[in-house]
Amino acid sequence: MTKLDLAALDHALNLLPGQHRGPAGVAGVVKDGQVIARRAWGFADMYRHLPMTTQTRLPICSISKHMTCALLLDLFDDPEVLAPLLPDLLPNHAAPLPTVAHLCHNQSGLRDYWALTVLHGAEPEGIFTEEDGLTLLTQAKGGHFPPGQHYAYCNGNFRLLADLIRRATGRDFGDLLRERIFRPANMATAALAPDTRKPLDDVVGYEGNDEVGFLPAKSGLHWFGDAGISASLDDMLAWECHIDATRDNPDSLYNRISGPVSFTDGTPAAYGYGLRRDVLAGYGVTSHGGGLRGFCSFRLHVAAERLSVVVIFNHEASAMRAAWSLMGAALGCRVGEPALAASGWNGLWFDDEQKLLVRTGDHPAGVRLHYAPSPTVLPLLSGDVAQGYGIELCREDGVLRMDRKAENLRVVARAVTPLDWADGTELAGHYQSDELGTSLEIRFRDGAAYVTFTGMLGTGPMERMYPLGRDLWTITSRRAMDAAPPGEWTVLIERDGEGGVRGLVIGCWLARKISYRRTGAPSGA
Repeated sequence: MTKLDLAALDHALNLLPGQHRGPAGVAGVVKDGQVIARRAWGFADMYRHLPMTTQTRLPICSISKHMTCALLLDLFDDPEVLAPLLPDLLPNHAAPLPTVAHLCHNQSGLRDYWALTVLHGAEPEGIFTEEDGLTLLTQAKGGHFPPGQHYAYCNGNFRLLADLIRRATGRDFGDLLRERIFRPANMATAALAPDTRKPLDDVVGYEGNDEVGFLPAKSGLHWFGDAGISASLDDMLAWECHIDATRDNPDSLYNRISGPVSFTDGTPAAYGYGLRRDVLAGYGVTSHGGGLRGFCSFRLHVAAERLSVVVIFNHEASAMRAAWSLMGAALGCRVGEPALAASGWNGLWFDDEQKLLVRTGDHPAGVRLHYAPSPTVLPLLSGDVAQGYGIELCREDGVLRMDRKAENLRVVARAVTPLDWADGTELAGHYQSDELGTSLEIRFRDGAAYVTFTGMLGTGPMERMYPLGRDLWTITSRRAMDAAPPGEWTVLIERDGEGGVRGLVIGCWLARKISYRRTGAPSGA
């Protein structure tokens, strides 16, 4: 077992407030079942001068997912006993339905319901009730791939798990978490706080950065199962100590949820039961991050070294990168590949199978890839190959090949000739998605295109549209109800036999291949 470098760890902790700038944060490290470092800096409320402490409860957001799965396995030896309840939650879904395991492993194929709120007309700061969540989920008529075939991050999977647990037990979900997860782990103050309008301990999350400043972030979500737990750093370190204390019990909850999982074809999966499985600097690591507008969190566990790291910010800097830096300092390793500047990678590509745009670009640390909501930088292996964090890119014969091993997905994307401008007059009008029960309107005025979405949550704000290539446009969605907005929606124009616009296919990584048919002229036409 690696000897811990306490001096390097202490120095890395000292650097966090400057490297990940924002109002406040907490960070802690557990080694061999003991808390060896805990820090809290800054202010939980900058306006009222409320200090951040290790007892301040913060939303841990999607870190909640693995606790939902732990609760599921604690209550039911075989979670598939809940499968008969799933048709009531997905009454409109075409067969085959996902299994309970598919939900746990993000293999259901269901589209992410937070992404779909954009298409349903949500305002970023709008109210999204518990009933709204269930209504949106029950409307699903299908997904973007057959269950078990691929991985796709979907918050709704875990909301469905929580609803299954409630229906099967007849118990309050928060009470069950407190009795069966928090209390055994000595998480003394952790609680389910599903209404983001009512943060515990008066903590405030902030949007912005040092260049534009920080402003309090407003959020009106009601969520549980996929998120909703609030916990202090001391609570989270107690959870990591509990994981260590039960490490030798093969039936312990963490050992069960961190075990190997696979796809239907037998390919090993890198995600299961609300946990990522990665190899970082040669170490097997289980981890998960979380985010809400104004908050970012990450925790990781290196079982072979009995090391855990927790970082939570009340702003939107990368808690993952911060946690990686602490792991690297503690173990004397480098997490991530050496940087090598890319050259000649600027390009636009189209994935015909997923109907999604792919952007690549030169970056001082490698190739910058835009495909999922957050861009990532992949280190170069050679002039035409880049690889990192479960993704490999290769340029070959005028196409971009992308192997996304963690998703069991292989992409062949063709090059797109970019356009500086396109006449959007022919696009203007109303469109309807029969699958989602939503509509959109495109307006084109003096060279600029805009779109607005309408659905069960109302009519959303106008969003900008930009032409990218022939019959390819993009809609920018940089702010949404959830912390990780869709980013870009790919818009593919579908034409009739005479070349007229008959419809659109819209999608993003979280919600793909949604068809809209044209229904009328634009307002005022």
